[in-house]
Amino acid sequence: MKGFDLARIRADNPSPMTLDGTNTYVLGRDPCYVVDPGPLLDAHLDAVLAEADARGGVGGIAVTHSHADHTDAVDALRDRAGGAPVAAQGELGPLRSVPTPGHSPDHVAWIWERVACVGDSVLGEGSVFVSPGRGSLSGYLDALRALRAMDLALLLPGHGPPVTDPNAKLDEYLAHRLDRERRLLDALARGKRSVDDLLDDAWSDAPPHLRLPAAVTLAAHLDKLEEEGRLPDGVERPALPDAFSV
Repeated sequence: MKGFDLARIRADNPSPMTLDGTNTYVLGRDPCYVVDPGPLLDAHLDAVLAEADARGGVGGIAVTHSHADHTDAVDALRDRAGGAPVAAQGELGPLRSVPTPGHSPDHVAWIWERVACVGDSVLGEGSVFVSPGRGSLSGYLDALRALRAMDLALLLPGHGPPVTDPNAKLDEYLAHRLDRERRLLDALARGKRSVDDLLDDAWSDAPPHLRLPAAVTLAAHLDKLEEEGRLPDGVERPALPDAFSV
């Protein structure tokens, strides 16, 4: 990418949730650092290793969160890269992590100079789902604000193209999430209480194939309103699968 010594390698695993595929990033050289090795696909792993070898070998492997499309290739890459260290938080060579919970509780962004590998906290296109749980949505909003305060030059998302205007994207994400909350509160004020009615109203723009992710995020919004004492009585909660990721 122009102005930055890094490479984006996209896995061939497109879907409604992964967009055009999961991104793996190879940063710097002598040695380089790999962020989110991605799914365990031979062609993808070969491409990551070829790029890393051209950059002087792998100094370390960082993961933004534990979802399989970002981590399934970790062990294979580590083995083929001579046992390079793996980190899910903290510091790794020139990289440092900052917490960005919301999409998942263990989510971090990896900061490299003025570049942030943001995983699934920010996408190159569209919005992310936020997992339910106490403090999840409020923590996610705080994380977006923290990234906004860093004066970053480039965001490298887990899916979709790089973001060359980080401040505008982060402002957009904050405004989108707060607007969603406004729409939900309006629906509740008009007496909507069922999951279907709330989704039809506050998530009317969500296409049918993204109904489940919308329900997941609805649950996170309801949790936030409950924490803040703003959730009316009698609101139905989404029935979610035990595990929902990507």
